[in-house]
Amino acid sequence: MLSRLHELIKAKNILILGFGREGRSTLNRMLEVGDAASITIADGNEALTIPAAMEITTLSGDRKSVSTEGINLLTGAHYMDSLEDYDVVFKSPGVVLPKAADDYTCLITSQTEVFFEAYREQIIGITGTKGKSTTSTLLYHILQESGMDTVLAGNIGIPFFDILEQITPRTRIVCELSCHQLEYIHVSPHIAILLNIHEEHLDHYGTMEKYVHAKQQIYLHQKEQDLLFCGLDVLPAKGTCHSHILTVSDRFASCDVTLTGTRIRFESGDYRIPASEIRLLGHHNHLDIAFDYGVCHELGVDDESFTKALISYEPLPHRLRLIGSLDGVRYYDDSISTICDTAIQALKSIPSPGSILIGGMDRGIDYNELIEYLSVDPVPHIILMEATGKRIYEEIKNSYPAFHDPDRLHLVEHLSDAVKLAKKVTPRGSACILSPAAASYGIFKNFEERGDAFRDLVFEL
Repeated sequence: MLSRLHELIKAKNILILGFGREGRSTLNRMLEVGDAASITIADGNEALTIPAAMEITTLSGDRKSVSTEGINLLTGAHYMDSLEDYDVVFKSPGVVLPKAADDYTCLITSQTEVFFEAYREQIIGITGTKGKSTTSTLLYHILQESGMDTVLAGNIGIPFFDILEQITPRTRIVCELSCHQLEYIHVSPHIAILLNIHEEHLDHYGTMEKYVHAKQQIYLHQKEQDLLFCGLDVLPAKGTCHSHILTVSDRFASCDVTLTGTRIRFESGDYRIPASEIRLLGHHNHLDIAFDYGVCHELGVDDESFTKALISYEPLPHRLRLIGSLDGVRYYDDSISTICDTAIQALKSIPSPGSILIGGMDRGIDYNELIEYLSVDPVPHIILMEATGKRIYEEIKNSYPAFHDPDRLHLVEHLSDAVKLAKKVTPRGSACILSPAAASYGIFKNFEERGDAFRDLVFEL
């Protein structure tokens, strides 16, 4: 793959757009292969500096120090003003281009695209608004425990360029893919999983259509011999997908992979999820398991190996996890929740909910689905916080006169106030759930920090 990268940057003026984890990884490999005419780093962070030297790892496993002398730095509000002064731009995920990539005279590419061009046939790509991290890490765990040479990378926090040393021609590469990583690619993975698409990231894309189109890149460039596992709600339009489509559903028995309760059927397989023995809670997680079962079945993993790995899988933090009990109340951290459906699934999955904490940054998504569910759900206390909590509270008061038992609604300012109130009102023997159905940005660094803050507030750490 490094030979491809060398060909791409040789004698070219290169711009690395965004210098977070992936941007640093990209620079590392460029310093390793060398021969770029120039390298410039552009980032909105005015305080950004470049170290005088960087420690790089070669494919042979050697560590060496490489000087960064001569690397240019553009920072501040206008860091994207001169993209067309360069030959090749490596865009980091999350950087929003002012115009479409094809409208630039320079080549806009990314780690994702370069990596996929090199290893497409070995890649299992997974995306979806919700469930992609669990589905990816679970699939990686099952394949690894089944004896397959497997690596994990992507949106899970591992840049693609960081795993090159681990890849052989027999390696299966499990890639968690965000919409930002998929947005501009022109190559799709050999096996793709499209779990679902919900209203999300409208602050970035502006319209739902643009967000959906970004997600669809996971299959739009597939070939006839490729596989796409997808839910019925996200089924490709006729003529847009050239690969073999395998549908997955918990509602329709006519689909290729079906989930009924804890029973999964696929081709000759008839599998029962050992729900009482695994740590993945809720029907939504069982549906993620069904997607992975379909892929594993195609790759030759037997049911016994699948079960052993499923039982030993440790769920990721901040995803509907029990963090402990205090004064007779169980506390669950579902800080990953940023949309209506995740909060609804949390209430459906946890026995005896006594309170739910909802709210965060307002990105303009529609909360009608959640409001309607909260009206019929018997949870005794609904604690609303931050901008979206206030909006939900006002929408209920102004537009939902038939909302069942509005006295259950509590409006507070911040998470600290919400936890303080939850400790007072949540009945003993029940559960308190943090499932915000909103982003954490502007309030916390990320959803992980929000989940950690919840734990610390509950147990006064």
